[in-house]
Amino acid sequence: MMKKQRLVMRTVILLLLLAAVGYTIYSNFFTEKTEIKVGATAPDFVLTDLNGKKHRLSDYRGKGVFLNFWGTWCKPCEREMPYINRQYAVYKKQGVEVLAVNVGEPKLSVQKFVDRFGLTFPVVIDREDQVMNAYEIDPLPTTFLIDKDGKIKQIITGTMTEEMVKQYMESIKP
Repeated sequence: MMKKQRLVMRTVILLLLLAAVGYTIYSNFFTEKTEIKVGATAPDFVLTDLNGKKHRLSDYRGKGVFLNFWGTWCKPCEREMPYINRQYAVYKKQGVEVLAVNVGEPKLSVQKFVDRFGLTFPVVIDREDQVMNAYEIDPLPTTFLIDKDGKIKQIITGTMTEEMVKQYMESIKP
């Protein structure tokens, strides 16, 4: 009886290992990998904002998208948020959208941050880090300038001055 149980257990473990190896091979060779570089199409995603509204990147085609990855604990992110907010007020009417992707923090922390800075653009939370991983984000803040056709025009890592934010938004106006 004990031998039979051991045989069943070993068979189950072997099958699980084979399934894991099979999945790894499949995901590495047969799933489409989007290269994150200037000129490439920005990977599409759907994330939910603090009000429960879903934002799909591809729904913003025809507009310039200022895609910013940030965290509440990130001091450089904190410094540039007011700049982004002020320039968004100017460029929103000119076809530039801001999507601020928080890197998986609790909704309450993000909401407090948004309230503290009076942010008016959509703030979405990447709960499972799927978007962060798809965009290969490191370090924070990282901003992608995406043109009206959904192509990555520029990738900026690190803090931006208000003048830089203004120039970048100007560069992706449709």
